[in-house]
Amino acid sequence: YIKPFILRRMKTDVLTELPEKIETRLVAEMSEAQQKIYMAYLMQAKEEMRKELADKGFEKSQFKILSILTRLRQICCHPALIMENYSGESGKMTLLEEVFKDAIEGGHRILLFSQFTSMLGIIRQYLDKQHIEYYYLDGQTPTRDRSDFVRAFNGGSRTVFLISLKAGGVGLNLVGADTVIHYDPWWNPAVEDQATDRAYRIGQQNVVQVIKLIAKGTIEEKIEVLKQKKKALVEAVIQPGETFVNKLTKDEILQLFD
Repeated sequence: YIKPFILRRMKTDVLTELPEKIETRLVAEMSEAQQKIYMAYLMQAKEEMRKELADKGFEKSQFKILSILTRLRQICCHPALIMENYSGESGKMTLLEEVFKDAIEGGHRILLFSQFTSMLGIIRQYLDKQHIEYYYLDGQTPTRDRSDFVRAFNGGSRTVFLISLKAGGVGLNLVGADTVIHYDPWWNPAVEDQATDRAYRIGQQNVVQVIKLIAKGTIEEKIEVLKQKKKALVEAVIQPGETFVNKLTKDEILQLFD
């Protein structure tokens, strides 16, 4: 019995007239306060994981593992995502501010994706303070507003479009942007590529710069390594209902915590 699988035809196999796409990974040093919080939570997480695996076994621990990993990823984004009273810096946010500054001065227009609407909220505060005009879209944005925002942005209105990955990662045509920022890398490369394709699609006239922000020495770096290792598998064969996490072995997940 051969399991059915779906071969993906890549857009670049089919379309030869699209401009170039340049992918860059920028690595951010965590701030000192952020590093301390991350290391403390990592120690706690290892202990929780050990206990969970001993009590329930690997198969039944998947949900718990995912929630622990999500918490670590949130600290990489900004500790304020898990600590209401955090007033320190985030290395990644500081790096993003530099990227915004350079891109906007260079006349570029930006799509920024994050999985966390609370992170988008922090970025909004920064843009407001800098008087940078932007559009914002998440799962709560009414359908009519979505199409109005898209039309206006593609028509040249405002410089930045902040989008929640789940709400706007598919189905939008945003060729008005030539820069795509992934603030927090997602597990599944196909989901990131779909988000990038909001700008990198038929109608795009400019070279598209795709920037991924990664927190140094953290789980994010390890996830990226795993993604590269598994990318060939994930890209060639997608089983319906499967996610990248399902494809990780127990050892691979434990390595994320080393």
